[in-house]
Amino acid sequence: MNETTPTPAWTESRIARTVWSNLREDLLQDIWKFRPLPPVSAARLRQRPLLRRLGGRWLTHWLVGSLALFLLLTDMTAAPWERPGFLVLIFGLAQTLPLVLALFRPLGAWWVSLGVFLFMTVTSAWQGPGVLALLGVMVVVALRSRPRVALEMWAIGVLSVTMAAFVFHPGNAYVVFPVAIFSGCVLGTVVAMRGWWLARNRVEEQETLVADVRGKHTALEERARIARELHDVVAHHMSVIAIQAEAAPYRVDDAPEELTRSFGTIRESAVEALSELRRVLGVLRFEEAGSLGVPDAPQPDLSRLDELVQGVREVGLDVEIARTGAERPLPQGVELSAYRIVQEALSNALRHAPGSRVRVEVAYVLTGLGLRIVNTAPTGPVSPSPGMGHGVTGMRERAVMLGGELTAEPTAEGGYEVAAFLPAGPVEDEEREAPVGRRGASPGDVPEPRRPDGPVGLTKTGAVGPARGRTPAARADAVGRSENTGSGDPAESRGSQENPDSADRGTGRSEERS
Repeated sequence: MNETTPTPAWTESRIARTVWSNLREDLLQDIWKFRPLPPVSAARLRQRPLLRRLGGRWLTHWLVGSLALFLLLTDMTAAPWERPGFLVLIFGLAQTLPLVLALFRPLGAWWVSLGVFLFMTVTSAWQGPGVLALLGVMVVVALRSRPRVALEMWAIGVLSVTMAAFVFHPGNAYVVFPVAIFSGCVLGTVVAMRGWWLARNRVEEQETLVADVRGKHTALEERARIARELHDVVAHHMSVIAIQAEAAPYRVDDAPEELTRSFGTIRESAVEALSELRRVLGVLRFEEAGSLGVPDAPQPDLSRLDELVQGVREVGLDVEIARTGAERPLPQGVELSAYRIVQEALSNALRHAPGSRVRVEVAYVLTGLGLRIVNTAPTGPVSPSPGMGHGVTGMRERAVMLGGELTAEPTAEGGYEVAAFLPAGPVEDEEREAPVGRRGASPGDVPEPRRPDGPVGLTKTGAVGPARGRTPAARADAVGRSENTGSGDPAESRGSQENPDSADRGTGRSEERS
């Protein structure tokens, strides 16, 4: 049987001991400890460059110093004429210097200010500036301490001044009450503002932390999605290697044993690599993916871009597409990433710019592929999006993965522009089986350049994407070089036939949009 220790009851003696312990901890220990008031952080002044240039980091110090100087001048001006000048200066400094001292040694400054005020009360030499100086010290200490300290300072100050007034000047004791009420209201307001400020800072820190975690989660989720999609591409190539390695010895009469053994090793390595890919894919797949009931299908490429644009048009978005340069088959990873970037940009335009006009530009240049998707300002009501911002992060991840770059930023007209460049070397002249599902090509045919099936917008004569920073002449030169490359020898301009992994790319698939 567990025994619980009973909680001691709150008695008068225990309450007194607790109050004394807190008072000694707050106001009697290390009262001369050096605790300078730090300047305002540069991060808080980042949005106020003018205030930062004017010394805004030391704004609190300037305010306290200015208040001390003002109270000193006011106290000296309001002093009786019969009082000697040096005595007026000493009394004024004694009341206002603790205000400056509070910036460095707050508790010691409060005790000094309270002692000076009690002395002035006993000698009937205190004035209004002296009250404001003591209150200013209490405010500075309250801003740098817990709320309990403000209550303790106020209680000690009111009790000590009341006793001194009743003992030495009972006729003027009535003044203590309104001063106590006024000082209590000021300190209460200061404590409330400090609590609000601290709560706001905590909320900002939590929001920053949540944003960082959310950004990392988004990046990891998008990378996993990219890995799942590229798995299909890599797995197909490994399957082709395994099949070709297994069939190669049978195509040669009396194949040497060393050749057969080498092809067997190649096939075993390819099959082992496929097994590893399946294990990795099993880790990357989300549990929800299996519940969607979506059958496995080849990953899309640029041959399905017109299909994508037509689907967006049917939804109600005005989209035009333009292609420049000599079209040629690109590596599957490049085509897949380009398709996904255009798909995400169109999805963002549907969500965030209803009623706008969208222009999709695809530029085939010598070193890769340029993309530019720009939409005008929305003409319909924009509903708030509950998403986590996967779109831009995913597009940028795809571009960086291929060694390219991507920019996404608002336009001066109120629209939005996504520009990307995906590097890809020229397709080598090697024998590949042309896909059956792409434009109806046969294994022996050389694929013709793809053109949009739907209406084609105005064709841009310059490269897009990263070439945005180039001059128009440079853009035209880049496209000219690409077109010149495409007008030479068919074996060099068109490259080899397309990869066999796209044999079923013409099949339909409900594409996932982030």
